[in-house]
Amino acid sequence: MRPEPRWSEDFPVEWERDHYITRRELAKFLVLGSMLLAGANVLIRILGFRRAKPDASRRRIGSLSQVPLGGSMLFRYPTEGDPCILLRGEDGSLKAYSQVCTHLSCSVIYKREAGKLFCPCHCGYFSPADGRPTAGPPTRPLPRIRIERDGEDLYATGREG
Repeated sequence: MRPEPRWSEDFPVEWERDHYITRRELAKFLVLGSMLLAGANVLIRILGFRRAKPDASRRRIGSLSQVPLGGSMLFRYPTEGDPCILLRGEDGSLKAYSQVCTHLSCSVIYKREAGKLFCPCHCGYFSPADGRPTAGPPTRPLPRIRIERDGEDLYATGREG
């Protein structure tokens, strides 16, 4: 029979009650966990490429009589999850933009008295003429929606930007 080492007298270990993991088990867990997370990221990326792009085809959004001179109208294009805003100038010109602010995705509204598009979250302003930011934190212009007029009917035909 082998004598017990001297250190076991000073540091007795009851192996039945020991629930610690070894360094090798920890390293194996970390490597496998990291591989699982990396694989999930690759899978999400692949599925993102396979997701169908929204159909940006011609779609009726309303009639000209719904938008007063100097006023605005809200609509959704190309999908129901994409809010947009249509502006009708005092001269009758039509401009449409995505209603999602390019800073932090808040809803942009039209302030008729100021003649500007306004983001209330961080006081950002956009030009109604071209959608470019004029004040506040936004640095990118609002994506523009192409509008066609067919008699009294208004159609969204595509998105720029």
